[in-house]
Amino acid sequence: MRNTKINMKHYFTLLLIVITTAINAQDDLLSEIDTDSLGPQYASAAFKGLKIVNFESTKLVAKKELTLVVSHRFGSIENGFDSFFGLDDAVTRINFVYGITDAVNVSVSRSSFQKIYEASAKYRLVRQKENGFPFTIVAYNSILINTALEKENLPKLEFRDRLGYTVQLLISKKVSSKLSLELAPTFFHDNFVAYDEQHNSQYAIGFGGRQKLGKRWSINVDYGWHLNRADNSPFKNPLSIGFDLETGGHVFQMHFSNAQAMNTNGFLGQATGDWSDGNIYFGFNLSRVF
Repeated sequence: MRNTKINMKHYFTLLLIVITTAINAQDDLLSEIDTDSLGPQYASAAFKGLKIVNFESTKLVAKKELTLVVSHRFGSIENGFDSFFGLDDAVTRINFVYGITDAVNVSVSRSSFQKIYEASAKYRLVRQKENGFPFTIVAYNSILINTALEKENLPKLEFRDRLGYTVQLLISKKVSSKLSLELAPTFFHDNFVAYDEQHNSQYAIGFGGRQKLGKRWSINVDYGWHLNRADNSPFKNPLSIGFDLETGGHVFQMHFSNAQAMNTNGFLGQATGDWSDGNIYFGFNLSRVF
């Protein structure tokens, strides 16, 4: 009888151990399934706009999404009421961006600045991942046609002289839920330049960032450091400050810049304004998703 009690005691002890082990194993399995179903945790929404201010951001439009971006950059505000603070000298750019995939975008645009037509491709190479690669890297390439150049003023003008190119790497990091930073090494080439001492091939490094101010507001800043500008060039490095307002899934961007041009070759190579004397331009971007 005593041996039976001992055996029963051992039996219940063993059963308790088996049940406890099974419960723990099930919890571990469910935890593993949940982790696998989540997949890699990528950083998202480092920037809410396709541009920081002037520089392209690492944001792309979604697959099969068509976005229309209408950008206005008014004339210099330094002339005051003579030009109604630049309203009389506005430049407009219309840009259509299409997502071939979530990682590949193509776009076409037309700007009233030098009557430029531009086509571009923007594609993500790698994404910032939690406990993984620390940056998002996006490549940007464009080709433009300057149709404002006239044969009357340039008798030897050929079609190829109207062309310009851009090759750019956009390297961003979402530092926190509120702060994102970007570095943009850039090569751009204009077949026609206004100053003989200026090399056609030009190099620059862009710096940009976004700081959230509230649930819907952020302040954005970007700056372009031109590395081989001609000594006699009247152009300046572009410094731009803007504010993003998120409205119902869309972003309305307002900004001030010392560059009126909105394509990369223009704002990096031909910025004429100067913050120190108030020669700056106000502008804004409106986007619509179809």
